Amino acid sequence: MSSRNVEIKAKVRNINDLIERANSLNPERSEIIKQYDTFYNVSHGRLKMRKFELCIFQNNTGELIYYDRPDTEGPKVSTFKKASINVSIDDLTSVLEEALGIKNIVRKVRKMLLVGQTRIHIDDVEGLGHFMELEVMLHDDQSPEDGENIANELMVKLNISKQDLISGAYADMLKK
Repeated sequence: MSSRNVEIKAKVRNINDLIERANSLNPERSEIIKQYDTFYNVSHGRLKMRKFELCIFQNNTGELIYYDRPDTEGPKVSTFKKASINVSIDDLTSVLEEALGIKNIVRKVRKMLLVGQTRIHIDDVEGLGHFMELEVMLHDDQSPEDGENIANELMVKLNISKQDLISGAYADMLKK
């Protein structure tokens, strides 16, 4: 079964202000994660292998993630499926590269904060700069509008303006 979230992505103008505002929301969890995302060529949606490093519980493990979402600015619904990988990430990456070809690789250091049902990601993306993402995980009884309302409230608290919103994925931005 697929999971759903409402997400936004924005360019960060003042990283220190954003971190201070995010920490003031009293996150239930906060950690720094170094991630390498390898995107593969697929006919629709996006498929990526995420390799974790410098993460307390997930060092040198990973996830295979398929997701589909519109490339629009502002809050948008994303459906996704994830599979945890506890075998050799390098071997599996090699098989996927051979079968599908690599579309792009994104290297980032992510500060992840959990606030209620929302993951706040503050990303330093190699070759692109600083960005933030909100991922409001929708419960089965919640509508996309419920998630959009939560995202919009957090945008105000984090001082994220609508002109800073971006569409697409980091992998797409790196290709430009």
